Amino acid sequence: MTEQLTTENTDKTSEAIAIPSWFKVVAIIAFIWNLLGVLAFVGQMFITPEMLAELPVAEQELYANTPIWATAAFAVAVFAGAFGSLFLLLKKTVATLILTLSLIAVLVQMFHSFFMSNSFEVFGPGGAVMPVMVMLIAIYLVWLSKKAQAQGWFN
Repeated sequence: MTEQLTTENTDKTSEAIAIPSWFKVVAIIAFIWNLLGVLAFVGQMFITPEMLAELPVAEQELYANTPIWATAAFAVAVFAGAFGSLFLLLKKTVATLILTLSLIAVLVQMFHSFFMSNSFEVFGPGGAVMPVMVMLIAIYLVWLSKKAQAQGWFN
């Protein structure tokens, strides 16, 4: 099953472009994934001193030592990811730009996590699984938006 997108050529003729049905499913999953990222960010911003006190000391120190630029990168990554995925779902060309911004912010955030904090000492090797997944998904979404744009799936 495919969706049809009708476009007008410069000579005023119309042609239908078939959009694969999986594209909408992937865009919905991407939007939900990025909304979960927004929820994680909001949860981190509203963490109370009492909640922090319940964490192990090493995790408390990670929160205390996170620079504002890394937190800002987290915010840009998740909000741009959510909006970019929404625009992907709506088949808008601006999705590529916004998802690229999200990817850049993810890379900045992960630079802090991988090279400037002791998160691997705190969380162990298993702590790398989610950051690597986040980077791979962000890269995939930029690739997908560029593919959709090149295929003419955007209106």
